[in-house]
Amino acid sequence: MIRGVTRRLMLLDTASLYFRAYFGVPESVRAPDGTPVNAVRGLLDFVARLVTDHRPDDLVACMDADWRPAWRVELIPSYKAHRVAQEHGEGPDAETVPDTLSPQVPVIEAVLDALGIARVGAAGYEADDVIGTLAGRAGGPVDIVTGDRDLFQLIDDRRGVRVLYPVKGMATLTAFDQAALHEKYGVDGPGYADLALLRGDPSDGLPGVPGIGEKTAARLLERFGDLAGIVAAADDPASPLTPTQRKRLTAAAAYLEVAPRVVRVATDVPLPAHDPALPAAPGDPAALDALNARWGLGGSLTRVLSALAR
Repeated sequence: MIRGVTRRLMLLDTASLYFRAYFGVPESVRAPDGTPVNAVRGLLDFVARLVTDHRPDDLVACMDADWRPAWRVELIPSYKAHRVAQEHGEGPDAETVPDTLSPQVPVIEAVLDALGIARVGAAGYEADDVIGTLAGRAGGPVDIVTGDRDLFQLIDDRRGVRVLYPVKGMATLTAFDQAALHEKYGVDGPGYADLALLRGDPSDGLPGVPGIGEKTAARLLERFGDLAGIVAAADDPASPLTPTQRKRLTAAAAYLEVAPRVVRVATDVPLPAHDPALPAAPGDPAALDALNARWGLGGSLTRVLSALAR
């Protein structure tokens, strides 16, 4: 906020978005030399649409400097372990790993840099943590654009933080504020982190509490307030937990002790200096021209430049 002027900040969960772009744009979209650039061009189209539709003053492309931080793995060794196997072509889901996406990531980074769009990551942290930190520092409303439900935990009406969540590709975005979140999951922002760790998430290697699904977790949170209240109830023989629920929660005590530090987004990450202001023109026109010639960014680049100029 500068001189009483409220600035709207948009934070992109960049990897989540270019992954969706990769699967949403045909691989037949290629550079002049035949290299696939579907993720590059798809992400540029996403950015153009977001800037046009939501008119942010500031925009930051948040990056995974470390998508599997050692401090999270130390607490829960299974954290994203299956993705390591996939990257090495192991396991039953290995065939789902896109082998033409990784080479496009440096191109995406170079194009964002040439456009002058801030790109921020921090050693030892995921993009989620960068987003949590920047959202916490913001002096105005914040739109978080992500296909990752984990970031629902940052939703906060009081501070104007909402999540724009793609329903299908990026053609349709659903805006989640506290009312929408409560309607769908029965919890508020911070409560979503507790819901997620109780329910578990196989895609992130989080076991959850066996036998406690999403609906049961929501009911427990409604009754006992938060995870601490649920754990206290499990330790209290007089609490209204069923014997089965008490047994399941007690058996998962070691997991419940460490899971909050893994699931909850960090909000105190030391970030590099950056200028979040959305550029009206490319920061490095010569570099952008060279990238366009090399990768054939075509109409996608034109649309981004038009959106920024407006």
